[in-house]
Amino acid sequence: MPDLTFVLPHWLYWLGLVAFPLLAMVMVRRHRARARQPAGASLPLGYMLLVTAGFVGVHRFYLRSWLGVIYLPLFVAILYANGETRDAREARSLARSDVMITDFDLERAQGAVDKLEDGAQAKLAAARQAVEAAHAGVARARDAFDQASAMARWCAIAIATLLLIDAVMLPRLVRRADERAPPEKAPPPEQTAAEKPDLKTVNPITRGIEAVSRFSGEFVAYWSVIAVFAYYYEVVARYIFNSPTNWAHEGMFLMFGMQYLMSGAYAYMSDSHVRVDVFYARFSPRGKAFTDLLTSVFFFIFAGTLLWTGWIFFMDSAGVMEVSFTEWAIQYWPVKGTIVLGAALIILQGVAKLLKDIEVLATAGRA
Repeated sequence: MPDLTFVLPHWLYWLGLVAFPLLAMVMVRRHRARARQPAGASLPLGYMLLVTAGFVGVHRFYLRSWLGVIYLPLFVAILYANGETRDAREARSLARSDVMITDFDLERAQGAVDKLEDGAQAKLAAARQAVEAAHAGVARARDAFDQASAMARWCAIAIATLLLIDAVMLPRLVRRADERAPPEKAPPPEQTAAEKPDLKTVNPITRGIEAVSRFSGEFVAYWSVIAVFAYYYEVVARYIFNSPTNWAHEGMFLMFGMQYLMSGAYAYMSDSHVRVDVFYARFSPRGKAFTDLLTSVFFFIFAGTLLWTGWIFFMDSAGVMEVSFTEWAIQYWPVKGTIVLGAALIILQGVAKLLKDIEVLATAGRA
C-alpha cells in the first residue's frame, strides 16, 4: 500500500474550526425549518459513506444490503498484509545490518590471509559463509515484503473495483432500499428556545447575553464532529496505509481544550455544572435565588481571576508567536486566547444569572 504523506496545514486547521460549525449550524437550521415527512435512504449520505467507509461495506449495510460482507475479508486481508509488511521491513533492516557486519568480518579475514596468519583460511571460509547467509536473509526478507505488499495491493484493487461498481449502482440501490423500508412516522416538532421553560429570559439584557451563550455552546459542540473525521483519518492512515499522522492527536486535544473553555457559559446558562445540592435542591425558587446571589461573589472572583491570568498567558504567548514543540508546530497563542474568551463569556452569563436572581427576589417581594 502507498504511504500517506498529508500533513494538515495550520491555516486549514483554524479555518475548519471556524467554518465547519457555521456551515453545520446553517444546515441544521434549514433542516429544522423544512419540518417535512422524514425521507427514506439518502443518496448523498450513501455516497458519503461509500467514500469514507465503503472499504468495509458500510454503504451497503446502510442500504440494507448484506452483500457488504464481501468487503470485510478483503479489508481484513489488507490489515494482515500490512502487519506482515511491517515485520518484513524490520527483518530486512536487520538483515542489511548483518550484511554490513559480515562484509566487515570478511575484509578482516581476507587481511589475515594476506598476512599469512595461522588459521586465517578457516576464518575466511567462515566469513564467506556468514556473508552468504546474510545476503540470503536479505533476499528472504525482501521476498516476504514484496509478497505482503502485493497481497495488500491486490486486495485494495479489488475493493476499489467493487466501490466503482457500487458508485454506479448506488441510485438503484437507494430506490430498492426505499421500496423495502416501512413508512416512517413524522418526528414530533421540536421546542424552540422560547418554548422551553429552562431557557426563558426576563429582560433584553439577559436575553442578549443568553443568546450569545447559546450560540457559543452550539458553535463549539460541532467541533466534536470534526474529531470524528480527524480520528477516522488517523485510524485509516495508521492501520491501512502504515502512515500515522503527526497532527491528528495534537490538533484534537487542543480543540477539545478550547471547547471546554468556550462551553462554560452555555453550561452555566443551562445549569449543567456540577453542584452539591443536598440542601440547595430543597430550597424554594426564592431561596435558591437568594443563595445564588450570595455565592455569586465567589463565582465572580474565580471568573475574574481566570480572565486576568488568561489575558497574561495570551499576551505572553502572542508576543513571541508561540508554537508547540512538536513536529507539527501548531500556533499556541490562539489556544491561550480562548482562555480569555471563555472567561469573558462565563462572566457575561454570570451577569445574566445575577439579573435573573434579582428579578426573582424582586417579584417575590412584590407578591
